Amino acid sequence: MTWDDGNGRFFNPAPRIATVPLPGGFEVVVIDDVLLDPEGLVAWACGQAFQPPAGFPYPGLVVGAPGGLAARFADFFAQHARTRLQARRTLSHDVRLSMVSTPPDQLDPRQWQCHRDRVSTDPAIVYIASVLYLFRDPALGGTSFYVPRQSPGATDRIQYDSQTLDAAQFTARYGLKPGYMDGSNAYFDCVARVPAAWNRMILYDAGFFHSGDIGRPDLLTTAPATARLTLNGFFSCRRQAR
Repeated sequence: MTWDDGNGRFFNPAPRIATVPLPGGFEVVVIDDVLLDPEGLVAWACGQAFQPPAGFPYPGLVVGAPGGLAARFADFFAQHARTRLQARRTLSHDVRLSMVSTPPDQLDPRQWQCHRDRVSTDPAIVYIASVLYLFRDPALGGTSFYVPRQSPGATDRIQYDSQTLDAAQFTARYGLKPGYMDGSNAYFDCVARVPAAWNRMILYDAGFFHSGDIGRPDLLTTAPATARLTLNGFFSCRRQAR
């Protein structure tokens, strides 16, 4: 299969699908056996020049996904997950390959806690995020989901301060220290964890707080064949009428 010519059948037409409930009527769609040739995508990634992200605080390296795969991704999303996530029409989508690789002591405060990828201010629009795990060692970590323990205003404040305070100031104000989030803390409750599995994809409302479960940062590498390599998708959609 050629990963970048747009002619391949990249996605399994009959994957296994389950869901994990989240508070507030949300859910995580969990799809196993997603790609027909996941090894081929990892091999393709090994030949790419990953770079630090520009414009968003991802703790690692990224590269654009193969063009053919990206073009087919929206079809797979529409067929297997879109309606389950209260969406009805895809307006735009973006796909990239990512590797978490930043040592814990080099994270900035935005990366010490869970986050939302994008929250829609238009009630007619919903943003969906997806993660496809392309590594076999589950110790590299899946994804966890959180709800705030504080009021919306206080939650917005800690998010804002994580962008504007330096590490020492943020620690002094909130008592948090550099490192990947691993379960509940004083500000967020962990309400679900989805373990990583080879060729498994999860999809969820991008406005729900979440974090990578990086419990073993000592295992992180920058070699795609052994890294916490993921295929990440982001979809802007029309929301289903209620």
